[in-house]
Amino acid sequence: MTINAHCVLKDVEVGEGTTIAPFSHVENARLGARCRVGPFARVRPASVLGDEVHIGNFVEVKASSIGERSKANHLAYVGDATVGRDVNIGAGTITCNYDGANKHRTIIEDEVHIGSDTQLVAPVTVHREATIAAGATITKDVPAGELTLSQNKQVTITGWQRPRKG
Repeated sequence: MTINAHCVLKDVEVGEGTTIAPFSHVENARLGARCRVGPFARVRPASVLGDEVHIGNFVEVKASSIGERSKANHLAYVGDATVGRDVNIGAGTITCNYDGANKHRTIIEDEVHIGSDTQLVAPVTVHREATIAAGATITKDVPAGELTLSQNKQVTITGWQRPRKG
């Protein structure tokens, strides 16, 4: 196990061969063997990372389990989620788990690929081997083995004027 400079760990189990990069915060969590966490990662209470999980820079994990060999490399929020094994969570992906009154779970099954800038609006399940295109907002369950996207048509407003300071 390697814990680099400026990390904060509180009540954490760290598996053999795991590396925690600088400026990462991990609290009340369990990290499996050979994981890579950070730099600048936050693993919050009630989170469990399986073996060989990668939680990269500026990724936050809260009350979630992440299966073996899954990764969220950068700029993501995984909260109240169950993530299977061999999942790739693209940059800018967030689980939208709070509706203003209650928290809901997101389930991501094994071997899923989630494109960058995706919002998963819980409760929702992404079934095994699904692929979600970049920029998608997912509000319904995603079928196994299929490509799912939700993109708006790009529109240009001709003649539009940017407001100017008076």
